[in-house]
Amino acid sequence: MQQEPAPLTRHLRVRQDRGHTVLEFHGEIDIAAAVELLPWLDRLTALPHPRIVIDLRPVEFFDCSGLRLLYRARRRVLDHGGQLFLVCVHPLTLRMLRLTGLSRLLPPHPTLDAALGRPEAASGSV
Repeated sequence: MQQEPAPLTRHLRVRQDRGHTVLEFHGEIDIAAAVELLPWLDRLTALPHPRIVIDLRPVEFFDCSGLRLLYRARRRVLDHGGQLFLVCVHPLTLRMLRLTGLSRLLPPHPTLDAALGRPEAASGSV
C-alpha cells in the first residue's frame, strides 16, 4: 500500500512503494540542501540490502552538490548489497547526468513506474 510522503525536511519526503523506499527530493538541491539531506540519505542507505528510489521530478534546481549525493547514495547502496533507481525528467539535470557519466551508472527513468517496472535496467542490482 502506498503512503503519502512524509516531509522530513523541506527538501525531502520519504514513502514506501512496492517494497522500495522512495526519497523524493524537492526544491533547489544545492550545497545547503545537500547538508540537510546527507544525514537522511546516509541513514537510509546504511540499512542491509536497501531498495531505494531517488525521485528528482519535484526538483527545480540541481547542482554538483546533488550529483555528489547521487554518487554517494549509489556507492553506499552497492556496499550494502542493495538496489538504487533514479527518476528524473528535468532536461538540465538529465544533461548534467549525461555529461558526468552518472547516467551510465545510474540510468534515469521518467516515472516511478518505469523505474520499478524494469529492475533489470537498474544500477546497483546485486
